[in-house]
Amino acid sequence: MLKVLIDCTAITPNPSGVGLYITQLLNYLYCIQAQAKIHLTTSYQPGLKNWLRGNLKSPLNLQEYRPKAIPLPVRLSNPLLEYWPQLFPLLFERKLENPHIIHGPAYTIFPYKKSKKVITIFDITFAKYPQYADRVAQHYSVQVRKCLQWTDLVLTISENSKRDIVEYFQVDPNKIWVTPLASRYNPGKLDLQNSQTSPNIIDIQKAPYLLFVSTIEPRKNISTLITAFNYLKKQYHIPHNLILIGKKGWKYEPIFEAITTSPYRDHIHHVNYLPDSDLPHFYRNATAFVYPSHYEGFGLPVLEAMTLGAPVITSNTSCIPEVAGDAAILINPQDPHQLASAILQVIEDNALRQSLIEKGYHQAAKFSWEQTALETLAAYRSLL
Repeated sequence: MLKVLIDCTAITPNPSGVGLYITQLLNYLYCIQAQAKIHLTTSYQPGLKNWLRGNLKSPLNLQEYRPKAIPLPVRLSNPLLEYWPQLFPLLFERKLENPHIIHGPAYTIFPYKKSKKVITIFDITFAKYPQYADRVAQHYSVQVRKCLQWTDLVLTISENSKRDIVEYFQVDPNKIWVTPLASRYNPGKLDLQNSQTSPNIIDIQKAPYLLFVSTIEPRKNISTLITAFNYLKKQYHIPHNLILIGKKGWKYEPIFEAITTSPYRDHIHHVNYLPDSDLPHFYRNATAFVYPSHYEGFGLPVLEAMTLGAPVITSNTSCIPEVAGDAAILINPQDPHQLASAILQVIEDNALRQSLIEKGYHQAAKFSWEQTALETLAAYRSLL
């Protein structure tokens, strides 16, 4: 029986990104425990405020996993990891009951002595494009380099990210396994009739629209999208709105300044957050999903748009061509006129739009969380 422990600290009440990855991985591994002959356990670290109050109880959304508490908040463990890593096996390893494998699925793994150590590195924006990273991520380079000193295996989510990790951190490529992500949506199980979309959101959808979904931050290149939108409005008088769905991340002020100063600002709408049940409406009804990101580790919104039947226009950079295949129009994200031209093509050519939708369904079907879990399990077994 293979004993595996996964750190679930990064799972939030409304998980996205890293939290979504960990949640889906845990769910599928739990489902196949018996047949795969694994015993799965979890750990978590309390938040700083709860730790100061002596409350080490796991949050409600983690209690189904029965995680073992590591009694040290992330805000303290990260600097200790850099300057006093030997503390972790001394104080905490016995609490974890010596699993064969410990998986740190969010850029960090502690230097335990008795277990094989696996770390997931999603992308290396923090090293390759530090100008796009927030203040926390800008410190990841030091942390990741430190953790790689005792890591036995690295997981990442695309071949492009694997190449970047090899190049920037000089990791042996044989120590890196690629376990791609998948969409959170299963089109066959969507109930679009019962989705609780709010009335003001329905009003926005009365006009045709272009859609962007992701965190509002500079790496996503939203300012170039707004420039292309302004051009199409001025030169071609397109009737479309531009809908940006995503929480504010970091360094987002220039993006909102671009919206405010746009002569078409009344046609640009930012929606801060939508539950998973509402997002399918926006994908399904968009004239095009436009994602001109500068750099991605995987580009999950591209896959989700294809899963839900939105024609995709996206960047020809980093891992995105790997995920999109031939199911999207790929553009240079530095060129707003090329982006505008691609959008206009999709607006004016219904046959092209339908072709992108059909190709998108086919491409999205190549990815599943079940496959992610199975490939992750194969990676674990490679250490035995």
